[in-house]
Amino acid sequence: MTGCKILITGQEVAKQAKKKDNQILIGFSMDTLREERWQKDKAIFEQKVKELGGDVKTLSANGDDNLQLSQAEQLISQGVDVLVVNPHNSKTTAAIVNKAHKEGIPVIAYDRLIMNADVDLYVTFDNVKVGELQAKAVVDHMAKESKGNMVYLGGADTDNNAKLFREGAMKVLKAEESKGKIKIVYDQYTKDWKPEEAMKNMENALTANKNNVQGVVAANDGVAGGAIQALSAQGLVGKVPVSGQDADLAACQRIAEGKQTMTVYKPIKSIASKAAELAVALAKGEKIEVKNKVHNGKINVPSVFLEPVVVTKDNLVQTVIRDGFHRMEEVYKNVPKDQWPK
Repeated sequence: MTGCKILITGQEVAKQAKKKDNQILIGFSMDTLREERWQKDKAIFEQKVKELGGDVKTLSANGDDNLQLSQAEQLISQGVDVLVVNPHNSKTTAAIVNKAHKEGIPVIAYDRLIMNADVDLYVTFDNVKVGELQAKAVVDHMAKESKGNMVYLGGADTDNNAKLFREGAMKVLKAEESKGKIKIVYDQYTKDWKPEEAMKNMENALTANKNNVQGVVAANDGVAGGAIQALSAQGLVGKVPVSGQDADLAACQRIAEGKQTMTVYKPIKSIASKAAELAVALAKGEKIEVKNKVHNGKINVPSVFLEPVVVTKDNLVQTVIRDGFHRMEEVYKNVPKDQWPK
């Protein structure tokens, strides 16, 4: 993923975008706002752009590919200087990049890579590492057992990130399986990241293995929540380690209660603020220095990687609470107060 330094400018990637006045206008095309995590991205991104003297027009497609395309066309027609896209479908959103470039508008892929298109910038966390962290946490938690059956519950197969999370997780899981320490007994993506689909998959995994499951690597907190519902019905909550991602409030509460083993915290302030800074810089035609690149099937996309953080019961206070991502009272509301960390 790493390579030599790449210098890009707004002028180099696209002609000057249309302007109605001197204020920079950034378009933000989002897959969804249904999950708490994305609501935080939107708020922080918009605030940062405004701090930098620009304005933002945000539209959310709620997981609808066609709607995301039409909304992006709407933003393009409004003359945005830069279009930031958080894609629902990493492949079909290539059409958005093509349409934006025809109007001289640079495109930044936000958190998820857009495939097979001349994307100008990609801002994300190291998603292969995310998967590695998830799998390692679950495996380490299972270390007391000599062997165990592992279930992998991925994200949406339309999301390139889901494939990267799985790639990272399988690096760890396959290595453990080759040593005879675990056996991967179920491996399934989760349609549209829906918790109810994850619950069905987990139910199927439990049925197929007669509840003989010792670990679950779930690709995000929504998937983890669905898995935990299925485990709860069988009296296995807290007995089977379950990973997650995004540090959703419900997941952090489950961690505090001992129902979920870990989540991967991707500091939203970091990615949203960085994307906002880059979008405004591109709009101004400033030079941007990027050290990394990722091939998306067509080009090596200049990329900015941010570091993910493992959150467990031991460091909830030092991570999500200290950062102000969640409040102590929210995270521990279902835990007796005399058991709260000092």
